[in-house]
Amino acid sequence: MDAVFKTIVLEGDKVKHFVCVVPGACEVDLKKAARASGNKSCKPIPQKELLPLTGYIRGGCCPIGMKRPFPSYIDETCLLHEKIYVSAGQRGMQLRLTPQDLINYVPLEISDLI
Repeated sequence: MDAVFKTIVLEGDKVKHFVCVVPGACEVDLKKAARASGNKSCKPIPQKELLPLTGYIRGGCCPIGMKRPFPSYIDETCLLHEKIYVSAGQRGMQLRLTPQDLINYVPLEISDLI
């Protein structure tokens, strides 16, 4: 399903931690993510840091309700869908909502990330 989006937490050389929401079938382009977030380079955080940092486990990371707010970005392709699905905080559970509702609530900046 191309309307399923995944949440990835990245670590930059300037902005310590930030979040990217990209289509589930795609990989985040690290150069584009770095540029969008004001970094020169970035990398995914180690899996063992995800739970302490966000409160979520791998496969259940939701852009809503992290332990603290992080700069957050969503791939521009989200606007091609009337509704999208993001993790609801547990593996196997999804939230269905409009891209604009998610963008407004988190908040997310629309960027080219893939």
